[in-house]
Amino acid sequence: MERQKYIVRLSEAERQELQAIVKKGKGGAHKIRNAQILLHSDENGERLTVEAIAKLLHCNKDTVCEARKRLVERGFSAAVERKKRENLAIPRLFDGEAEARLIALACSTPPEGRGRWTLQMLADRVVELKIVPHCTANTVHEVLKKTNLNLIYGNAGLFRRSRMRNS
Repeated sequence: MERQKYIVRLSEAERQELQAIVKKGKGGAHKIRNAQILLHSDENGERLTVEAIAKLLHCNKDTVCEARKRLVERGFSAAVERKKRENLAIPRLFDGEAEARLIALACSTPPEGRGRWTLQMLADRVVELKIVPHCTANTVHEVLKKTNLNLIYGNAGLFRRSRMRNS
């Protein structure tokens, strides 16, 4: 039997909580798998080897070792739950005001010699007007898609509905 660096000893309350997580089957797969790993690793219970647990749960041996390590080093809740994100998410480029200005620009008349705005022209113009510091055509696309703005078929839906009622 291999020498273990991180020995798992669960209290009766922790063991019952882990059994409840596994029995209910609710929650993320990560949480359920970690609960199973800890239950099988418990010195007070049916302790299995790392290889046996990995084979039983269809995961990597490193996954089993990491779950044990988290329990010993950071405590019970850290071993079961996912690690919280350290860095905040990247802030949105377009806030409410910038979105409104982009939509107003997209609804305005296009530049001379153009029939309509292209996404690239809108991206260049919002940077030129200093609405945002940088922008790509894809970002403009996502913002306009989110707002459900469609300049080409804006009235087509109403036309189709009105014709369907008259039929």
